[in-house]
Amino acid sequence: MVDEVTTGAEGDKKTLSKSQRKRLAKKVAKARTRQLLGDENADVAPNAEVLEAAQEAMDAMKASQGGEKKKKKKKNNRKKKKGPSGPVKEQTDPPTIPVCELYPSGIFPVAEEMDYHQDFNLFRTTNAELREAERLIKDVYQDVRQAAEVHRQVRQHMKKKMVPGVKLIDMCEELENLSRTLIKENGMQAGIAFPTGCSLNHVAAHYTPNKGDNTVLKYDDVMKIDFGTQINGRIIDSAFTVSFNPRYDPLLEASKEATNTGIKEAGIDVRLCDVGAAIQEVMESYEVEIDGTTYPVKSIRNLTGHSIAPYQIHAGKSVPIVKGGETTKMEEGEFFAIETFGSTGKGFIREDMECSHYMKDFHVQRVPLRMPKAKHLLGVIERNFGTLAFCRRFLDRIGEEKYLMALKNLCQAGIIVPYPPLCDVKGSYVAQYEHTILLRPTCKEVLSRGDDY
Repeated sequence: MVDEVTTGAEGDKKTLSKSQRKRLAKKVAKARTRQLLGDENADVAPNAEVLEAAQEAMDAMKASQGGEKKKKKKKNNRKKKKGPSGPVKEQTDPPTIPVCELYPSGIFPVAEEMDYHQDFNLFRTTNAELREAERLIKDVYQDVRQAAEVHRQVRQHMKKKMVPGVKLIDMCEELENLSRTLIKENGMQAGIAFPTGCSLNHVAAHYTPNKGDNTVLKYDDVMKIDFGTQINGRIIDSAFTVSFNPRYDPLLEASKEATNTGIKEAGIDVRLCDVGAAIQEVMESYEVEIDGTTYPVKSIRNLTGHSIAPYQIHAGKSVPIVKGGETTKMEEGEFFAIETFGSTGKGFIREDMECSHYMKDFHVQRVPLRMPKAKHLLGVIERNFGTLAFCRRFLDRIGEEKYLMALKNLCQAGIIVPYPPLCDVKGSYVAQYEHTILLRPTCKEVLSRGDDY
């Protein structure tokens, strides 16, 4: 057998002799030994079995190296994207988890931000100094946003319970207990801001059932639900109207649109009377037909929205819902409850019916009391409610008994102020919508806005 090797660039072929082939074979064997066993063993002449074992080891090592390279290619070094900000777990149904536990970071949802549209406020949107001013008081914003989130979750669940046939006292107590759970009630630091209003038909506001009141919700009723929550005295005051008969829809729409108009017109350095004029124009553009009679929708001229301060639901400024109100201006950093009442009656309310709402006068000085029971009751009110509104049911709940005479004495002394139901003429219907807004330095925030209204 003759091997052929190529020599030279031209590819001339040259036949090797037997001794040359033998020397070449030795060189090939030595090179293979060096590859398999290392340079120090290059002169060793291993047998076929050793060479075979070494070859298998070499193949296994190459395969292992190749696998590592493949794994490295598959390795993903990209940073994981952060999930969207929001609750770390979902609320139960019915709701049982306090809102603060759904947002352990302490950052609560912003419901709606609106730019100021007035020419004299346009600079606020992009002003860096004003943004820094907002950053310095962010804790206040988080308190009121937490209270607003509680309000949204409570009303979302309770709307399912507001059906014809429900007893109003049972509905109110369920709503208030749910509020206490979701806000994680803690004395004056967190809890209910005022009793649940469930005023019916011609009653515009300040009605909640007292003990023994078995009023039942009917299909043809128009019910105003007005309730509040608070964190560290920062109050959310928001209301909506419930009706089942579609004939009342224009009445509800009038109040809702008037409230949204008031929110749109509100702003820093805006005169309160201008907001009222805009609200009235929208409200009184509606009419409603009931049993074949068409009624114009009227703004109730002696009801207003109001400014809100810590632990003070009515802080001094009134937001009218008709033209011709105060020329006082709204100011930066203020909270306002923008609320409107549309009526098919006279558009004027008076106090009527049994009183259920009470509140300690925010500015009252110490007044001497002779009746021991009145002194005791005042201490109970100060410890449990401070200057926040309360009702008789709240006193019943904390174990007070036979307190009506003492409560009357506190009212006569001017320490406690009674707030009886506010009524238009009987046979009329009133609708209400309300939101709490904050006039931030750079924009206004509609704190209580939700998917429902």
